[in-house]
Amino acid sequence: MMLRPLAALTLALLALAAPAAEPIKLGHYGSLTGKDAAFGVATRKGVLLAIEEINAKGGVLGRPLSYLVEDIQSKQGESATAVKKLISRDKVVAVIGANASANSLEAAPVCQNSKIPMMAISSTNPRVTEVGDYIFRICFIDPFQGAVLAKFAHTSLKAKRIALLTAVNSPYSVGLSDVLRKDFAARGGEIVAEQKYNEGEKDFRAQLTALRSSKPDVVAATGFYTEAALICLQARSLGIDVPFIGGDGWEAPQLIELGGKAVEGTYYSTYFSAENDAPEVRSFVQRFKARWNNEVPEAVSALGYDAVYLIAAAMTKAGTTAGGPLRDAIAATKNFPGVTGQTTIDEKRNSAKAAVMLTVKNGRSQFFEAVTP
Repeated sequence: MMLRPLAALTLALLALAAPAAEPIKLGHYGSLTGKDAAFGVATRKGVLLAIEEINAKGGVLGRPLSYLVEDIQSKQGESATAVKKLISRDKVVAVIGANASANSLEAAPVCQNSKIPMMAISSTNPRVTEVGDYIFRICFIDPFQGAVLAKFAHTSLKAKRIALLTAVNSPYSVGLSDVLRKDFAARGGEIVAEQKYNEGEKDFRAQLTALRSSKPDVVAATGFYTEAALICLQARSLGIDVPFIGGDGWEAPQLIELGGKAVEGTYYSTYFSAENDAPEVRSFVQRFKARWNNEVPEAVSALGYDAVYLIAAAMTKAGTTAGGPLRDAIAATKNFPGVTGQTTIDEKRNSAKAAVMLTVKNGRSQFFEAVTP
């Protein structure tokens, strides 16, 4: 009779001493500071929300997700170092990031050589996934986005003449301009001027003055939001009042903060609109706003959120976090339901998604129309 309470006490103590399930480590590298910080910070918010939701439901494979992040400070050359730390020091099983294609191109070889799956967020240059079979992306690619911009300019804006402004040290900008140039010409349009600049420049008056004389119907600036805002400000001061268009690299609150009235009436393509009436989007926006002080999610926030859920679903399907089986499960993803639409990973490990065009009106970005090439 005396042994039963003792046995029960022993079992209780053993249960208390049992170690908690070892967390599954997910790595993320992105620009959390510096000139591109808006992208990294917004992505991080979506990633964190997804991880918190998944953990609240019991995690993956009976284990919680652990989040480790490295700030690449908007600097070239930092991405590879950051990913080496995440893989070698932290032992992550998958890597999320980055936003800029140049950053993903630096980090992808490290992930590929380590056989750790990497999911790029908004790196649209086709070369990113060409690095190897462990490299994926949750966004569409430049050929798709470039064709969307060309069709939008030709069909919706009725443009016949376009001028191009390209950031020559950005693979993203160069790739987008290349596709836009070819597709717009194929639609019967004319590229009447092309000017180049480097990321980080602040004075674009010489380039704008040169293209002004060509009298374009539309100007396409294919770089990122910091330069895009300054380009619009300086263009308006030079009397260039035609519409400006850009890609998803424009999407950040800083575009309007820096550009003010000069960016009113501009347009840019992206992956997601918080104004979408789909039930899953409305629910996501509500949860995001509740978590982040009433902030409205941006496209990269939604992509980061979907990336975590897609990787978690692949882990569940694989039944393991081991690199090879996890890679195979991600590659086999078909019609994954996310807040940025259904995602199917194709044979080149890219994700084809419908695009939306936003316009800046009354000091905020608003849904304009959906476009497929």
